[in-house]
Amino acid sequence: MNRSELVAALSDRAEVSRKDADALLSALAEVAGEVVAKGDEKITIPGFLSFERTFRAARTGRNPQTGEPLTVPEGYSVKVSAGSKLKEAAKGN
Repeated sequence: MNRSELVAALSDRAEVSRKDADALLSALAEVAGEVVAKGDEKITIPGFLSFERTFRAARTGRNPQTGEPLTVPEGYSVKVSAGSKLKEAAKGN
């Protein structure tokens, strides 16, 4: 499902215009990005998803083409976890 299909499905399900559904989806993406960028909070939609920024320490990796060791610098990543209702839906229940 791409963005336009998601907007159409949200619009139909929530009985709002596609423009409003698209604006809501954009706002959710902006807020999630801002919260993850700050890194001091976690976004949780109970039973569905959670987003949080995680710290990754520096580590040694290998260049896959040459096999030479290289240092991967420390940095941040995003952890997305599925909630219980989403996990059940994935099982087909």
